[in-house]
Amino acid sequence: MAQNIYDNPQFFDEYAKMERSVDGLAAAPEWPSLRSMVGDVKDARALDLGCGYGWFCRWAIEAGAHAVHGVDVSQRMIDKAKSSTVPANLTYQVADLDVFEIPKDSYDVVYSSLAFHYLQDLDRLFSQIHDTLPSGGRFVFSVEHPIFTAPFSQTWQKSEHQELIWPLNNYFREGMRDYQWLGSSVRKCHRTIETYIRTIARCRFALVDLEEYKPSDEDLKAHPDWKNALQRPMFLLISARRI
Repeated sequence: MAQNIYDNPQFFDEYAKMERSVDGLAAAPEWPSLRSMVGDVKDARALDLGCGYGWFCRWAIEAGAHAVHGVDVSQRMIDKAKSSTVPANLTYQVADLDVFEIPKDSYDVVYSSLAFHYLQDLDRLFSQIHDTLPSGGRFVFSVEHPIFTAPFSQTWQKSEHQELIWPLNNYFREGMRDYQWLGSSVRKCHRTIETYIRTIARCRFALVDLEEYKPSDEDLKAHPDWKNALQRPMFLLISARRI
């Protein structure tokens, strides 16, 4: 079962203060790349796994999707998503993705943003995603980059010259980690890039694109505080299609 830290009132209140919680997709630096990977969703049936506040769900509806279904383990997240206008072709569901059953032959696009690193069994979920998509159906997701999740302590260190250093270690020691984030202990599953790619292939997807997000010069002009992302990647973005 996935940890449901987002239903912790204190944690949820702290999460709500984050820039991407306030401004949505516009404040997510990796969103332009993900949007390009997702492509045209007009008339598509889309599934958002780990939908959070429902930002992608609402974007997909506005972009012409035929129907969108958002799933999240947190009742607080779903309540927040439902606090915005919910058209008839947009639905939400509270469910744990570690045990969630996806109906077969039901979606054309499956999307997930920063959710899969909370889960323990990707093979089961990816196989179900494969079976819900048509041939050529799109599967696009992001996770925290394995270089970011590898250390048991996700904390910058400083060199003797006071330069920031990311303490990369334990990279090949996959498994659950407990990290301190927003004042709480948050459980995540560290996997290598190789594991993500092999899981995609094993579940009968063809890799279309892979990006280790880094800010552009334009990004850095608008958000100078993103400069540390040039020292270690924060996000891994993957696009695949059902074979």
